[in-house]
Amino acid sequence: MEFKLKSISAGSTAEAISKVELYRYLNEPEEAESICLDILAIEPENQMALRLLGLAITDQFTGGLSDRCGEAQRIFSSLTDRYERLYYTGLVHERWAKAQLAVGRPPHTLLVLFEQALRCFEEAEKIRPAGNDDAILRWNRCVRLLESRLGSEWQRQEVEHFDAHDSPPI
Repeated sequence: MEFKLKSISAGSTAEAISKVELYRYLNEPEEAESICLDILAIEPENQMALRLLGLAITDQFTGGLSDRCGEAQRIFSSLTDRYERLYYTGLVHERWAKAQLAVGRPPHTLLVLFEQALRCFEEAEKIRPAGNDDAILRWNRCVRLLESRLGSEWQRQEVEHFDAHDSPPI
């Protein structure tokens, strides 16, 4: 028996988007991703499906090598709105860093990812739609996380570096 994907009907994309959102809320990102792919098969430029697909992929980040960070970045870079490209790219960096932090990667090794996220959020903030503070909210969360997790651990790394080399860190 041959198995083939079936196409959804063109008029069903709004209902399919609702199902994607439901599956994301239920923490079932693989199901959400599958529905996004069905929508994009009939509407390749559907911006909501692209956003939700990228988010469903980041929902699956585990902090391991199998994380599809590059794929999520490519999806978000295809968004037509510059604000959304910046905001969601920042979200990829933030979520990937947080996933790696959760599995025990040393916080100081993740600083570059948080810095990339912060740069994206800062640029998005400059061009955000009126009344949309999402980039500011994400910026603040990253800063709070850095303050709480990186402060003492980053300092400890700098002290160890200084002691080991007998010269101040640059």
